[in-house]
Amino acid sequence: MTLAIVGGTGPQGQGLALRFARAGVPVAIGSRDGARAAEIAAELAQKLGPDAAQISGMTNDEAVAAAEELVMLAVPWSGHNATLNAIKDGLSGKVLIDIVVPLAEGDPKKVDMPPEGSATEAAQTIVGPDIPVVGALHNVSATTLNTLEWDINCDVLVCGNKLDARKKVMDLINQLGVTSYNAGDAQAARCIEAITPILIRINISKAVPFSHAGIKIWAPEH
Repeated sequence: MTLAIVGGTGPQGQGLALRFARAGVPVAIGSRDGARAAEIAAELAQKLGPDAAQISGMTNDEAVAAAEELVMLAVPWSGHNATLNAIKDGLSGKVLIDIVVPLAEGDPKKVDMPPEGSATEAAQTIVGPDIPVVGALHNVSATTLNTLEWDINCDVLVCGNKLDARKKVMDLINQLGVTSYNAGDAQAARCIEAITPILIRINISKAVPFSHAGIKIWAPEH
């Protein structure tokens, strides 16, 4: 089943395309520039070799049409709403996975939440109640995703108003060898998205001896 990644030419989108294709999930990378998307898809496929699933590059509308069920939005926050308005007519019968974090312009160590409360909730408002929106993968480092010799070092919190859609997205994410958790309805995205600038602040701090950190849900020892 093909996964569409709208905005798949960016760092996060490329890293996710690599990871999912390596896990056996065909990927359609979407971009406003279909030729550029095709170039990047060919570069990514070359990195993976012949044993991976296919990565194709095309326009955003073509990528949405190529996805049987799951469409991932991986654009910068500045293009979030405009991109959704452009593709929403093609989302009927599909699940939208929104990974976008509303980072403050000029300061990625802060969020600038929209009036709806989160990017996930803004997406749900734009596409309407009949298209399930699931927020996920907000806190995963793009560098980690693109460095294939590294394991993904975090868990993934998944939220959205439709339980069956959340479960489908969790099944998809689990194919990457990570653990996903059902974090509840879309309002939970207000907390989940806000974790990202905290991680950015920690990862760029000179007082911290590591970078590209993620979050983990730790079980008690008893």
